Amino acid sequence: MKGYGMVIVNEAGWLDKPEPTPGPLDAIIRPTLVAPCSSDTHTMHGGAGPKDDLILGHEAIGIIERVGKLVKNFKKGDKVVVPCVTPDWLSTGVQNQRTFSHDSFLMGSFKFLLSKDGTFAELFHVNQADANLVKMPETGVSDEAALMTTDMMSTGFHAAELAEVQYGDAVLVIGIGPVGLMAVAAAQLKGAGRIIAVGTRPICIEVARSYGATDFVNYKEGDVAEQVLQMTDGRGVDRTIIAGGAGDSLHTAIVATRPAGVIASVNFYDINDKLAIPSLAWGLGMSHKDIRGGFCPGGAERIRRMLELIANDRIDPSKLVTHRFYGFDQIPEAFKLMDKKAPDLIKPVVYLDRDDPAAAS
Repeated sequence: MKGYGMVIVNEAGWLDKPEPTPGPLDAIIRPTLVAPCSSDTHTMHGGAGPKDDLILGHEAIGIIERVGKLVKNFKKGDKVVVPCVTPDWLSTGVQNQRTFSHDSFLMGSFKFLLSKDGTFAELFHVNQADANLVKMPETGVSDEAALMTTDMMSTGFHAAELAEVQYGDAVLVIGIGPVGLMAVAAAQLKGAGRIIAVGTRPICIEVARSYGATDFVNYKEGDVAEQVLQMTDGRGVDRTIIAGGAGDSLHTAIVATRPAGVIASVNFYDINDKLAIPSLAWGLGMSHKDIRGGFCPGGAERIRRMLELIANDRIDPSKLVTHRFYGFDQIPEAFKLMDKKAPDLIKPVVYLDRDDPAAAS
């Protein structure tokens, strides 16, 4: 079969691979809608270490082509939403983790980029289908909205969970790409009073405001932490979420967060980044500023809950979608757009099961 991924570090292209086969508990999916992610481009550039001959992609909706003989809840032809995190639920690591992200090793539940081929393929494999797939709702949820639950929404919401946002909190969100925008939305849903977003792209600012951001900081206009301290009369924010940036983002977060506050990072740092803790801003170790970092939980129940929020009009994550491509052969174009991060981009998607409506008009 054909798939798109990394030939070697810094070289993406088409790959020929054998068709995957399901184990007794597994399923094989034919994708119908996929989305490139910065984690895909990050991996292609070697940010997660050396890899080669790897099909990329980890965000997908699709149709089941085959299931293993022990799969109970799904059959050929079912339309499903596929979480980006698909744990091995029989692993002892899952039993010891509250987030289910680290089944047999660090981030081991994130299988599509770390241990097997991903979703930019004619067919892809999902382990333990009954626990890791969700049937696409028949009404109330668009394909694009459902696709955003698989990673962007789940990860952004996990940031607010890690930060333990409380009613009336002042929350700083560093980076308002798609994950940061979902963190803004989650903080608003959890009752934050003030949400300060760090970003410069007009389209991201517009969507952040629609999700509940109350203030904005432009990192081009001066030190972010100093601006935040000025905005909060020197107090700092209660919670800081890091959803983007390089290694210096942790330094910024510690300075901007008040004593006894929480810093939560869902940022996928580069393997070469150095994360520095400013000792004075951390109270020489006495400030009770908690620093937490983590990867989003996985599995079917997590995504079912995300879909419930959409179906009941609590949130519309389809606002993240700014660019649409049509056809399997358009995956490289969408991938390159995500890699370049055009000023008008938030999230591209690729429809594999329909033609461009503009071409038919």
